[in-house]
Amino acid sequence: MEKITTAKVALLSVSDKTGLLELARFLVEEQQFTLISSGGTAAAIAAAGLPVTKVSDYTGAPEILGGRVKTLHPRIHGGILARLALDSDHQDLEQHQIRPITLVVVNLYPFAEAISQAHVCLAEAVEQIDIGGPAMLRAAAKNHEYVTVLSSPDQYALLIEQMRQGEVSIGLRRSLAVAAFQHTAAYDRLIAKYLAGQAEPIAHRLPDFELAGSQAKPLRYGENPHQLATWYQTEAIGWSAAQQLQGKELSYNNLLDLEAARQLVAEFIHDQPCAVIVKHNNPCGVALSSTLLGAYEYAFAADAVSAFGGVVALNQPLDLATAEVMSETFLECVVAPGFAPEALSLLRAKPNLRLLLLADLRQSAPETIRTIAGGILVQQSDHLPVDPSTWKVVTQAQPTPEQIQDLIFAWKVCRHVKSNAIVIAAEGATLGIGAGQMNRVGSCQIAIAQAGENAQGSVLASDGFFPFDDTVRAAGAAGIRAIIQPGGSIKDQDSIAAADQLGLVMILTGTRHFLH
Repeated sequence: MEKITTAKVALLSVSDKTGLLELARFLVEEQQFTLISSGGTAAAIAAAGLPVTKVSDYTGAPEILGGRVKTLHPRIHGGILARLALDSDHQDLEQHQIRPITLVVVNLYPFAEAISQAHVCLAEAVEQIDIGGPAMLRAAAKNHEYVTVLSSPDQYALLIEQMRQGEVSIGLRRSLAVAAFQHTAAYDRLIAKYLAGQAEPIAHRLPDFELAGSQAKPLRYGENPHQLATWYQTEAIGWSAAQQLQGKELSYNNLLDLEAARQLVAEFIHDQPCAVIVKHNNPCGVALSSTLLGAYEYAFAADAVSAFGGVVALNQPLDLATAEVMSETFLECVVAPGFAPEALSLLRAKPNLRLLLLADLRQSAPETIRTIAGGILVQQSDHLPVDPSTWKVVTQAQPTPEQIQDLIFAWKVCRHVKSNAIVIAAEGATLGIGAGQMNRVGSCQIAIAQAGENAQGSVLASDGFFPFDDTVRAAGAAGIRAIIQPGGSIKDQDSIAAADQLGLVMILTGTRHFLH
């Protein structure tokens, strides 16, 4: 019986062909590997003039079912899973003429990219579910004592470096195995999440919640320099799809503030021009206007001190006039759905200013996630539409159409302010914002002090109900004329009576918008 070859064998089957030919050439010319490959990978290697054996020629079994079955064969998986220290495994290899495969290079069908395409149908998505690829990755990762597995092109350089120095260390093989298992786990989670959205839920059962990220991007540090931090991509949408046009690398805090700004500006995505300025996850100024310049100027004027070092989100492409005014202040980041060439040219003078182009500002996560000791908390994101038809006017004074518009504006802003939240606004612009205080009166006092004399004739929004009438009386004394709040306190009538006494409008929404 013919002895199995002692030649080094590598199996290459990749969807992403970045760096493939360089790796294949290194394996053949410097390391004397025999290459086995399938489909487009084999074709690409052969076209480069490198020797390669097709999987179907090696196994003696043709590709079937339109390519669905190529590598699912004992000669492939036996070669990957063989324990080369066991005589019994060697005997099996020799009996079935199977070559040991000591290097597996596989990345998977682009399922994430497929489902991100507009109008992709279920059948098209299902065809992008890789079967053979995960099987080979898992087999190679399981047998990492003898097999090196590469699941991403960014691992190729490290392998080449180690091979040129000698053997691939067991430490690296184990690390690459971990990466392969993480890759297949994330891949399966994404598929399960997508298919769950296409299926009817099983009655009386909440699904397990799984979270996985890929394409990790190390950040300089977390909230503080002593904290390590990494940005994991969960889907190829949102900030993962943003294009950074200039500026320093994004930090952990930048990303948190950018997301807070994006969520708020998305409230006004179909309105007139809107500008949002965020500092430490809270808006310090929000405004609508007939022009983007006007919106930015009103938002900046709401709290010019806090705007220094802030993050700006715009619902329209940044124009030159607005960019000129922006350039007068130190800002950390600007995100917009577009940038006029002349605006970009002007802001090149501030090379550290981070400019991000995010075409779709509406993409939001369906849930919010927080960690606690020994677990995670998951809730549905607060995306409830604002519906004034459900509101109830509970005072003798009735709101004017202008006040209704300002109350809608203030209510939209309010749910993006940390609790206890108070927002004072007029004519489509915030005048004062009180955030994150331990009592509502404290937030109200901060917002009133910030608004100053501009509070005369304005409106006030509160994210939670009033347990006492003190906030109402403080608002009336500041000249505020209309209040919107959820209601639901056992002492609601005290606040309503105070509003009637002061001639104020009060609207109850029946909906609370706490943000912790």
